[in-house]
Amino acid sequence: MRITMIGSGYVGLVSGACLSNFGHDVICVDKAADKIAALEAGRMPIFEPGLDALVAANVAAGRLRFTTDLAAAVAGADAIFIAVGTPARHGDGHADLSYVFAATEEIAAAVTGPTVVVTKSTVPVGTGDKVEAILREKRPDIAVAVVSNPEFLREGAAIGDFTRPDRIVIGTDDEVARKVMREVYRPLYLNESPILFTGRRTSELIKYAANAFLATKITFINEIANLCEAVGADVQDVSRGIGLDNRIGKKFLHAGPGYGGSCFPKDTLALLKTAEDHGSPIQIVEAVVKVNDSRKRAMGRKVIAMLGDVPRGKTVALLGLTFKPNTDDMRDAPSIAIVQALHDAGVTVRAYDPEGMAAARAMLPDITYCSDAYDAATGSDAVVIVTEWDAFRALDFERLKRTMAAPVLVDLRNVYRPAEIAALGFAYTSIGR
Repeated sequence: MRITMIGSGYVGLVSGACLSNFGHDVICVDKAADKIAALEAGRMPIFEPGLDALVAANVAAGRLRFTTDLAAAVAGADAIFIAVGTPARHGDGHADLSYVFAATEEIAAAVTGPTVVVTKSTVPVGTGDKVEAILREKRPDIAVAVVSNPEFLREGAAIGDFTRPDRIVIGTDDEVARKVMREVYRPLYLNESPILFTGRRTSELIKYAANAFLATKITFINEIANLCEAVGADVQDVSRGIGLDNRIGKKFLHAGPGYGGSCFPKDTLALLKTAEDHGSPIQIVEAVVKVNDSRKRAMGRKVIAMLGDVPRGKTVALLGLTFKPNTDDMRDAPSIAIVQALHDAGVTVRAYDPEGMAAARAMLPDITYCSDAYDAATGSDAVVIVTEWDAFRALDFERLKRTMAAPVLVDLRNVYRPAEIAALGFAYTSIGR
Protein backbone atom coordinates (compact mmCIF):
# COMPACT_ATOMS: atom_id res chain seq x y z
CA MET A 1 0.00 0.00 0.00
CA ARG A 2 1.04 3.61 -0.49
CA ILE A 3 0.89 5.40 2.85
CA THR A 4 1.54 9.06 3.64
CA MET A 5 2.44 10.05 7.19
CA ILE A 6 1.94 13.77 7.84
CA GLY A 7 4.14 14.76 10.77
CA SER A 8 7.58 13.24 11.35
CA GLY A 9 7.74 13.69 15.09
CA TYR A 10 7.64 10.89 17.64
CA VAL A 11 4.40 9.21 16.57
CA GLY A 12 4.71 9.87 12.84
CA LEU A 13 8.32 8.76 12.51
CA VAL A 14 7.96 5.59 14.57
CA SER A 15 4.68 4.67 12.86
CA GLY A 16 6.05 5.42 9.40
CA ALA A 17 9.21 3.41 9.97
CA CYS A 18 7.29 0.42 11.33
CA LEU A 19 4.71 0.48 8.52
CA SER A 20 7.48 0.58 5.93
CA ASN A 21 9.10 -2.37 7.69
CA PHE A 22 5.83 -4.24 7.13
CA GLY A 23 6.41 -3.78 3.39
CA HIS A 24 4.29 -0.70 2.72
CA ASP A 25 5.56 2.23 0.65
CA VAL A 26 5.67 5.11 3.16
CA ILE A 27 6.38 8.82 2.74
CA CYS A 28 6.87 10.86 5.92
CA VAL A 29 6.09 14.57 5.54
CA ASP A 30 7.15 17.46 7.73
CA LYS A 31 7.22 21.24 7.29
CA ALA A 32 10.56 21.50 9.09
CA ALA A 33 13.09 21.32 6.29
CA ASP A 34 15.98 20.86 8.73
CA LYS A 35 14.27 17.82 10.26
CA ILE A 36 13.70 16.24 6.83
CA ALA A 37 17.29 16.95 5.82
CA ALA A 38 18.52 15.31 9.02
CA LEU A 39 16.33 12.25 8.44
CA GLU A 40 17.57 11.92 4.88
CA ALA A 41 21.11 12.01 6.28
CA GLY A 42 20.24 9.28 8.79
CA ARG A 43 20.08 11.53 11.88
CA MET A 44 17.10 10.97 14.16
CA PRO A 45 15.32 14.01 15.68
CA ILE A 46 14.42 11.95 18.78
CA PHE A 47 16.07 9.25 20.84
CA GLU A 48 14.22 5.94 20.60
CA PRO A 49 16.11 2.65 20.94
CA GLY A 50 16.43 0.88 17.56
CA LEU A 51 14.79 3.63 15.52
CA ASP A 52 17.90 4.73 13.65
CA ALA A 53 18.63 1.20 12.42
CA LEU A 54 14.99 0.61 11.46
CA VAL A 55 14.83 3.85 9.47
CA ALA A 56 18.15 3.16 7.75
CA ALA A 57 17.13 -0.35 6.70
CA ASN A 58 13.85 0.76 5.16
CA VAL A 59 15.33 3.82 3.46
CA ALA A 60 17.93 1.52 1.91
CA ALA A 61 15.17 -0.85 0.78
CA GLY A 62 13.33 2.04 -0.91
CA ARG A 63 10.21 1.65 1.23
CA LEU A 64 10.65 4.79 3.37
CA ARG A 65 11.16 8.35 2.13
CA PHE A 66 11.02 11.85 3.61
CA THR A 67 9.79 15.10 2.10
CA THR A 68 8.50 18.59 2.81
CA ASP A 69 6.20 18.41 -0.23
CA LEU A 70 2.83 17.41 1.20
CA ALA A 71 0.94 17.75 -2.08
CA ALA A 72 3.20 15.31 -3.91
CA ALA A 73 3.14 12.87 -0.98
CA VAL A 74 -0.66 12.90 -0.73
CA ALA A 75 -1.39 12.44 -4.41
CA GLY A 76 -2.38 8.83 -5.05
CA ALA A 77 -2.02 7.68 -1.43
CA ASP A 78 -4.20 4.79 -0.26
CA ALA A 79 -4.12 6.04 3.33
CA ILE A 80 -3.06 9.43 4.72
CA PHE A 81 -2.18 9.49 8.40
CA ILE A 82 -2.30 12.75 10.36
CA ALA A 83 0.33 12.47 13.09
CA VAL A 84 0.96 16.10 14.03
CA GLY A 85 1.23 17.49 17.54
CA THR A 86 -1.78 18.32 19.71
CA PRO A 87 -0.18 20.13 22.67
CA ALA A 88 -2.18 21.58 25.53
CA ARG A 89 -3.42 25.01 24.51
CA HIS A 90 -2.02 27.86 26.56
CA GLY A 91 -4.55 29.32 28.94
CA ASP A 92 -7.27 26.68 29.09
CA GLY A 93 -5.69 23.21 28.73
CA HIS A 94 -7.73 22.23 25.67
CA ALA A 95 -5.89 20.23 23.01
CA ASP A 96 -4.54 22.58 20.36
CA LEU A 97 -5.95 21.20 17.11
CA SER A 98 -4.62 23.90 14.83
CA TYR A 99 -1.99 21.59 13.34
CA VAL A 100 -4.56 18.87 12.69
CA PHE A 101 -6.93 21.22 10.89
CA ALA A 102 -4.11 22.87 8.95
CA ALA A 103 -2.98 19.45 7.73
CA THR A 104 -6.57 18.62 6.78
CA GLU A 105 -6.82 21.78 4.70
CA GLU A 106 -3.64 20.87 2.85
CA ILE A 107 -4.83 17.31 2.29
CA ALA A 108 -8.08 18.62 0.82
CA ALA A 109 -6.16 20.77 -1.62
CA ALA A 110 -3.83 17.97 -2.70
CA VAL A 111 -5.87 14.76 -2.73
CA THR A 112 -6.35 13.33 -6.22
CA GLY A 113 -8.72 10.42 -5.71
CA PRO A 114 -10.62 8.30 -3.18
CA THR A 115 -8.58 7.73 -0.04
CA VAL A 116 -8.74 7.22 3.70
CA VAL A 117 -7.61 9.96 6.10
CA VAL A 118 -6.55 8.58 9.45
CA THR A 119 -6.16 10.67 12.62
CA LYS A 120 -3.20 9.13 14.44
CA SER A 121 -2.74 12.23 16.58
CA THR A 122 -4.39 12.18 19.99
CA VAL A 123 -7.51 14.26 19.51
CA PRO A 124 -10.63 15.01 21.58
CA VAL A 125 -13.98 13.42 20.86
CA GLY A 126 -15.58 14.90 17.76
CA THR A 127 -12.36 15.93 16.03
CA GLY A 128 -12.89 13.37 13.28
CA ASP A 129 -16.29 14.93 12.57
CA LYS A 130 -14.62 18.31 12.03
CA VAL A 131 -11.91 16.81 9.83
CA GLU A 132 -14.58 15.13 7.73
CA ALA A 133 -16.56 18.35 7.45
CA ILE A 134 -13.49 20.23 6.17
CA LEU A 135 -12.77 17.57 3.57
CA ARG A 136 -16.37 17.42 2.37
CA GLU A 137 -16.61 21.18 2.11
CA LYS A 138 -13.32 21.54 0.24
CA ARG A 139 -13.54 18.41 -1.91
CA PRO A 140 -17.13 17.26 -2.40
CA ASP A 141 -15.98 15.67 -5.68
CA ILE A 142 -13.80 13.00 -4.02
CA ALA A 143 -14.81 10.20 -1.65
CA VAL A 144 -12.66 10.50 1.46
CA ALA A 145 -13.35 8.43 4.59
CA VAL A 146 -12.07 9.72 7.95
CA VAL A 147 -10.88 7.15 10.48
CA SER A 148 -9.66 7.37 14.07
CA ASN A 149 -6.66 5.14 14.82
CA PRO A 150 -5.10 6.20 18.14
CA GLU A 151 -1.52 5.28 19.02
CA PHE A 152 -0.52 3.46 22.19
CA LEU A 153 3.26 3.82 22.06
CA ARG A 154 5.44 4.00 25.14
CA GLU A 155 8.52 6.15 24.73
CA GLY A 156 11.56 3.93 25.01
CA ALA A 157 9.61 0.86 23.83
CA ALA A 158 7.71 2.29 20.86
CA ILE A 159 8.93 -0.06 18.13
CA GLY A 160 7.98 -3.12 20.14
CA ASP A 161 4.61 -1.57 21.01
CA PHE A 162 3.86 -0.90 17.33
CA THR A 163 4.93 -4.30 16.07
CA ARG A 164 3.51 -6.33 18.97
CA PRO A 165 0.54 -4.25 20.14
CA ASP A 166 -1.94 -5.18 22.84
CA ARG A 167 -4.68 -3.97 20.51
CA ILE A 168 -5.30 -1.92 17.39
CA VAL A 169 -8.24 0.45 17.72
CA ILE A 170 -9.91 1.64 14.52
CA GLY A 171 -12.88 3.99 14.62
CA THR A 172 -15.01 4.02 11.50
CA ASP A 173 -18.42 2.96 10.21
CA ASP A 174 -17.27 3.05 6.58
CA GLU A 175 -16.83 -0.41 5.07
CA VAL A 176 -14.30 0.73 2.46
CA ALA A 177 -12.23 2.34 5.20
CA ARG A 178 -12.38 -0.86 7.22
CA LYS A 179 -10.93 -2.83 4.31
CA VAL A 180 -8.13 -0.32 3.84
CA MET A 181 -7.24 -0.34 7.54
CA ARG A 182 -7.30 -4.13 7.65
CA GLU A 183 -4.80 -4.13 4.79
CA VAL A 184 -2.60 -1.57 6.56
CA TYR A 185 -2.34 -3.82 9.62
CA ARG A 186 -2.55 -7.18 7.84
CA PRO A 187 1.14 -7.96 8.58
CA LEU A 188 0.26 -8.09 12.28
CA TYR A 189 -2.28 -10.89 11.80
CA LEU A 190 0.46 -13.49 12.37
CA ASN A 191 1.01 -11.97 15.81
CA GLU A 192 -2.72 -12.32 16.47
CA SER A 193 -2.92 -8.67 17.44
CA PRO A 194 -6.60 -7.96 18.15
CA ILE A 195 -8.23 -5.29 16.01
CA LEU A 196 -11.10 -3.49 17.71
CA PHE A 197 -13.45 -1.72 15.31
CA THR A 198 -15.58 0.96 16.95
CA GLY A 199 -17.37 4.15 16.10
CA ARG A 200 -15.07 7.09 15.44
CA ARG A 201 -16.00 9.02 18.59
CA THR A 202 -15.59 5.90 20.70
CA SER A 203 -12.11 5.37 19.30
CA GLU A 204 -11.13 8.95 20.10
CA LEU A 205 -12.30 8.55 23.68
CA ILE A 206 -10.53 5.20 24.18
CA LYS A 207 -7.13 6.88 23.89
CA TYR A 208 -7.91 9.52 26.53
CA ALA A 209 -9.61 7.03 28.83
CA ALA A 210 -6.62 4.68 28.67
CA ASN A 211 -4.08 7.38 29.50
CA ALA A 212 -6.23 8.79 32.28
CA PHE A 213 -6.57 5.34 33.84
CA LEU A 214 -2.84 4.70 33.72
CA ALA A 215 -2.17 8.14 35.20
CA THR A 216 -4.63 7.24 37.96
CA LYS A 217 -2.74 4.02 38.77
CA ILE A 218 0.55 5.93 39.01
CA THR A 219 -0.96 8.60 41.22
CA PHE A 220 -2.74 6.04 43.40
CA ILE A 221 0.45 4.17 44.25
CA ASN A 222 2.23 7.46 44.93
CA GLU A 223 -0.46 8.35 47.46
CA ILE A 224 -0.10 4.90 49.00
CA ALA A 225 3.65 5.50 49.20
CA ASN A 226 2.99 8.58 51.33
CA LEU A 227 0.85 6.49 53.65
CA CYS A 228 3.53 3.78 53.79
CA GLU A 229 6.06 6.34 54.98
CA ALA A 230 3.64 7.53 57.66
CA VAL A 231 2.82 4.07 59.04
CA GLY A 232 6.13 2.26 58.50
CA ALA A 233 5.07 0.00 55.62
CA ASP A 234 6.93 -0.80 52.38
CA VAL A 235 5.27 0.45 49.21
CA GLN A 236 7.15 -2.00 47.02
CA ASP A 237 5.65 -4.93 48.92
CA VAL A 238 2.25 -3.25 48.84
CA SER A 239 2.60 -2.86 45.08
CA ARG A 240 3.51 -6.52 44.64
CA GLY A 241 0.72 -7.60 46.93
CA ILE A 242 -1.99 -5.77 45.01
CA GLY A 243 -0.40 -6.24 41.58
CA LEU A 244 -0.64 -10.02 41.87
CA ASP A 245 -4.40 -9.58 41.79
CA ASN A 246 -5.27 -10.13 38.12
CA ARG A 247 -8.07 -7.60 38.41
CA ILE A 248 -5.49 -4.91 39.22
CA GLY A 249 -2.26 -6.01 37.50
CA LYS A 250 1.31 -5.06 38.40
CA LYS A 251 2.05 -2.49 35.69
CA PHE A 252 2.11 1.24 36.51
CA LEU A 253 2.27 0.53 40.24
CA HIS A 254 5.83 1.75 40.83
CA ALA A 255 5.99 4.65 43.25
CA GLY A 256 8.01 7.63 42.06
CA PRO A 257 8.14 11.41 41.72
CA GLY A 258 5.03 11.70 39.52
CA TYR A 259 4.19 11.20 35.86
CA GLY A 260 5.36 13.45 33.03
CA GLY A 261 6.08 13.15 29.33
CA SER A 262 4.26 13.97 26.14
CA CYS A 263 0.98 12.15 26.82
CA PHE A 264 -0.33 11.85 30.36
CA PRO A 265 -0.14 15.53 31.40
CA LYS A 266 -1.78 16.98 28.28
CA ASP A 267 -4.21 14.11 27.74
CA THR A 268 -5.61 14.19 31.27
CA LEU A 269 -6.14 17.95 30.92
CA ALA A 270 -7.78 17.55 27.52
CA LEU A 271 -10.10 14.86 28.86
CA LEU A 272 -11.11 17.13 31.74
CA LYS A 273 -11.88 19.96 29.32
CA THR A 274 -13.93 17.66 27.09
CA ALA A 275 -15.88 16.39 30.09
CA GLU A 276 -16.44 19.94 31.31
CA ASP A 277 -17.65 21.10 27.89
CA HIS A 278 -20.22 18.30 27.86
CA GLY A 279 -21.41 18.85 31.43
CA SER A 280 -20.00 15.54 32.67
CA PRO A 281 -17.05 16.31 34.98
CA ILE A 282 -14.64 13.49 35.87
CA GLN A 283 -13.71 14.21 39.46
CA ILE A 284 -11.32 11.27 39.80
CA VAL A 285 -9.15 12.58 36.96
CA GLU A 286 -9.37 16.10 38.40
CA ALA A 287 -7.89 14.76 41.64
CA VAL A 288 -5.20 12.82 39.74
CA VAL A 289 -3.98 15.96 37.96
CA LYS A 290 -3.94 17.97 41.19
CA VAL A 291 -2.14 15.28 43.19
CA ASN A 292 0.46 14.69 40.47
CA ASP A 293 1.33 18.37 40.27
CA SER A 294 1.79 18.61 44.03
CA ARG A 295 3.77 15.35 44.04
CA LYS A 296 6.55 16.81 41.90
CA ARG A 297 6.95 19.83 44.16
CA ALA A 298 6.93 17.55 47.22
CA MET A 299 9.91 15.66 45.80
CA GLY A 300 11.90 18.88 45.82
CA ARG A 301 11.02 19.39 49.48
CA LYS A 302 12.03 15.80 50.21
CA VAL A 303 15.50 16.44 48.82
CA ILE A 304 15.84 19.73 50.72
CA ALA A 305 14.93 17.99 53.98
CA MET A 306 17.96 15.70 53.54
CA LEU A 307 20.30 18.71 53.36
CA GLY A 308 19.85 19.69 57.00
CA ASP A 309 18.61 22.86 58.66
CA VAL A 310 20.42 25.23 56.28
CA PRO A 311 20.18 24.04 52.66
CA ARG A 312 21.24 27.36 51.15
CA GLY A 313 24.70 27.18 49.65
CA LYS A 314 24.74 23.40 49.37
CA THR A 315 25.05 21.34 46.18
CA VAL A 316 22.85 18.51 44.89
CA ALA A 317 23.61 16.06 42.07
CA LEU A 318 20.60 14.96 40.02
CA LEU A 319 20.97 11.66 38.20
CA GLY A 320 18.44 11.60 35.38
CA LEU A 321 16.44 14.50 33.98
CA THR A 322 14.05 12.97 31.44
CA PHE A 323 10.59 11.92 32.61
CA LYS A 324 11.52 8.24 32.13
CA PRO A 325 14.52 6.24 30.90
CA ASN A 326 15.25 5.39 27.25
CA THR A 327 13.99 8.72 25.94
CA ASP A 328 15.27 12.27 25.58
CA ASP A 329 11.83 13.72 26.35
CA MET A 330 11.82 16.47 28.99
CA ARG A 331 8.18 17.47 28.68
CA ASP A 332 6.62 17.85 32.16
CA ALA A 333 9.50 15.86 33.67
CA PRO A 334 9.52 15.79 37.51
CA SER A 335 13.11 17.06 37.39
CA ILE A 336 11.86 20.49 36.30
CA ALA A 337 9.83 21.02 39.49
CA ILE A 338 12.61 19.52 41.62
CA VAL A 339 15.22 21.88 40.18
CA GLN A 340 12.92 24.86 40.74
CA ALA A 341 12.38 23.88 44.39
CA LEU A 342 16.12 23.47 44.92
CA HIS A 343 16.92 26.81 43.33
CA ASP A 344 14.25 28.51 45.47
CA ALA A 345 16.04 27.09 48.52
CA GLY A 346 19.41 28.45 47.35
CA VAL A 347 20.79 25.02 46.37
CA THR A 348 23.26 24.59 43.49
CA VAL A 349 22.35 21.80 41.05
CA ARG A 350 24.69 19.58 39.08
CA ALA A 351 23.11 17.01 36.76
CA TYR A 352 23.72 14.17 34.34
CA ASP A 353 21.35 12.34 32.00
CA PRO A 354 22.45 9.80 29.37
CA GLU A 355 20.24 11.25 26.59
CA GLY A 356 18.26 14.25 27.82
CA MET A 357 20.79 16.99 28.47
CA ALA A 358 20.44 18.71 25.10
CA ALA A 359 16.68 19.09 25.62
CA ALA A 360 17.16 19.94 29.31
CA ARG A 361 19.48 22.86 28.60
CA ALA A 362 16.64 24.78 26.96
CA MET A 363 14.37 24.27 29.99
CA LEU A 364 16.93 24.30 32.81
CA PRO A 365 19.71 26.69 31.79
CA ASP A 366 20.88 27.47 35.33
CA ILE A 367 22.30 24.10 36.32
CA THR A 368 25.70 22.54 35.67
CA TYR A 369 25.66 19.68 33.17
CA CYS A 370 28.17 16.91 33.82
CA SER A 371 29.87 14.12 31.89
CA ASP A 372 28.64 11.22 34.03
CA ALA A 373 27.14 10.35 37.42
CA TYR A 374 30.46 10.64 39.25
CA ASP A 375 31.25 14.01 37.73
CA ALA A 376 27.82 15.23 38.87
CA ALA A 377 28.41 13.90 42.39
CA THR A 378 31.74 15.71 42.80
CA GLY A 379 31.49 18.08 45.76
CA SER A 380 27.77 17.43 46.25
CA ASP A 381 25.94 17.25 49.55
CA ALA A 382 23.41 14.74 48.17
CA VAL A 383 22.92 12.54 45.12
CA VAL A 384 19.33 12.22 43.88
CA ILE A 385 18.16 9.48 41.52
CA VAL A 386 15.36 11.12 39.53
CA THR A 387 15.18 8.80 36.50
CA GLU A 388 15.91 5.07 36.69
CA TRP A 389 18.35 4.78 33.78
CA ASP A 390 20.27 1.48 33.71
CA ALA A 391 23.47 3.50 34.14
CA PHE A 392 22.35 4.35 37.71
CA ARG A 393 21.42 0.82 38.80
CA ALA A 394 24.92 -0.31 39.79
CA LEU A 395 26.66 2.81 41.06
CA ASP A 396 30.04 2.52 42.76
CA PHE A 397 29.14 3.98 46.15
CA GLU A 398 32.67 3.90 47.49
CA ARG A 399 33.72 6.05 44.54
CA LEU A 400 30.80 8.37 45.19
CA LYS A 401 31.77 8.79 48.84
CA ARG A 402 35.30 9.78 47.87
CA THR A 403 34.07 12.65 45.70
CA MET A 404 31.00 13.86 47.64
CA ALA A 405 30.99 16.52 50.34
CA ALA A 406 28.50 14.39 52.30
CA PRO A 407 27.32 10.79 51.70
CA VAL A 408 23.59 11.33 51.19
CA LEU A 409 21.41 9.43 48.66
CA VAL A 410 17.82 10.35 47.82
CA ASP A 411 16.38 7.49 45.76
CA LEU A 412 13.17 8.75 44.12
CA ARG A 413 12.80 5.56 42.05
CA ASN A 414 13.46 2.90 44.72
CA VAL A 415 16.37 1.49 42.72
CA TYR A 416 18.33 0.40 45.82
CA ARG A 417 17.57 -1.44 49.05
CA PRO A 418 17.74 0.86 52.10
CA ALA A 419 19.68 -1.56 54.32
CA GLU A 420 22.40 -2.07 51.71
CA ILE A 421 22.94 1.66 51.22
CA ALA A 422 22.91 2.36 54.94
CA ALA A 423 25.57 -0.33 55.43
CA LEU A 424 27.81 1.63 53.05
CA GLY A 425 27.64 4.64 55.33
CA PHE A 426 25.11 6.70 53.40
CA ALA A 427 22.23 8.68 54.80
CA TYR A 428 19.40 7.37 52.64
CA THR A 429 15.78 8.09 51.86
CA SER A 430 13.50 6.61 49.22
CA ILE A 431 9.82 6.53 48.34
CA GLY A 432 7.29 4.83 50.60
CA ARG A 433 9.77 2.69 52.55
